[in-house]
Amino acid sequence: MNIAVFCSANNNIDSNYFRAAEELGRWIGENGHTLVYGGANSGLMECIGKAVHEAGGRTIGVIPRILEEGRRVSDYVDVEIPCEDLTDRKALIMERSDEFYALPGGIGTIDEIFTVAASASIGYHHKKVTLINVEGFWNNLIALLDDLLKKDMLRGSLSDYIEVKTIGNLKK
Repeated sequence: MNIAVFCSANNNIDSNYFRAAEELGRWIGENGHTLVYGGANSGLMECIGKAVHEAGGRTIGVIPRILEEGRRVSDYVDVEIPCEDLTDRKALIMERSDEFYALPGGIGTIDEIFTVAASASIGYHHKKVTLINVEGFWNNLIALLDDLLKKDMLRGSLSDYIEVKTIGNLKK
């Protein structure tokens, strides 16, 4: 199975986020799955790529040209798929992935979550995004989504396209 993981490329974040990325990466690798991700050589991206690689899994990095030109591509990328920009990256990751997980991240991660969820909400696919809620990281986003649901701003049920788990609850 190809599993997309959206996450931070920032190095200066809570160490618990790195532990969660390592655990998710090990789980992906040990279960024979392939990681599809941004392929950067920093932050949680580097961490999860390394963990998957060390657990015997395979990694596919979808790399925008600007990262390549800046020599910011991880050494743990087994298959590199070049792309022009972040819009291309999201489309390629969605096309090549069976499941989607989001570790803690910033604007880019939130953009990726909503791109996948919005596509599911109008029927482009029937895949969910699983938010890995490390130390309550996604609580405010979940509260916002619950509020949107209460105000009838979301199609169907939120659980149709977004679910929330902790790292310890990944059993497939």
